[in-house]
Amino acid sequence: MPKTGKKYKKVLERVERTKRYPLDEALEILPNCSFAKFDESVDIAVKLGVNPRHADQMVRGALVLPHGTGKTARVLVFAKGDKATEAEEAGADFVGAEEYVDKIQKEGWLDFDKAISTPDMMGLVGRLGRVLGPRGMMPNPKVGTVTMDVAKAVREMKAGRVEFRVEKAGIVHAPLGRISFGADKLRENLIALMDMLMKLKPSTAKGTYVQSITVSTTMGPGIKLDSAAVLAQIAK
Repeated sequence: MPKTGKKYKKVLERVERTKRYPLDEALEILPNCSFAKFDESVDIAVKLGVNPRHADQMVRGALVLPHGTGKTARVLVFAKGDKATEAEEAGADFVGAEEYVDKIQKEGWLDFDKAISTPDMMGLVGRLGRVLGPRGMMPNPKVGTVTMDVAKAVREMKAGRVEFRVEKAGIVHAPLGRISFGADKLRENLIALMDMLMKLKPSTAKGTYVQSITVSTTMGPGIKLDSAAVLAQIAK
């Protein structure tokens, strides 16, 4: 079994494992759970009462967080002609067609975070499904990354757009920002994400939809939130 470091053990003592913390209290604790020398990411894990094996209970979506994620995404756009020019002007890091498909297939190149494609390019981009799909990087019309408005898509990616998809265990993982954001910005990002998840609630979902919410830093322990209190803030 892997050993738990002294720093982690010390941080763990600051969190009551069985307690469901009010949001504001949890966000005050988070900085005390950060012991790395870098600006740690803050992430959220939401356990939903859905069965992802059923197509009508698959929860996936995207949104631009009010304060971004603290990371500037490297964006690859598959486009030609005027759309390629639009993508470049919007700030895309890489723009092209066959040359990038070949680069990914033959060289294993993956030096980008997000991929966008115009609809006419998907016949070509579809070849990359086995490579990009498992990594969550495949362009998809359901989350707005297969679009003719490539300029808007690129700007949103650069502004801190987050894509999420429920996993087999019914959990949605997503970034909320960085420790350096402070409590107010992290709170607004979290509320925005939870609001989106509530809007995406499948009509076929039974029982409690939001079963648990946990926030954590990159290196720190999870802090469980009072889900009912968080959802009450959304309803205001």
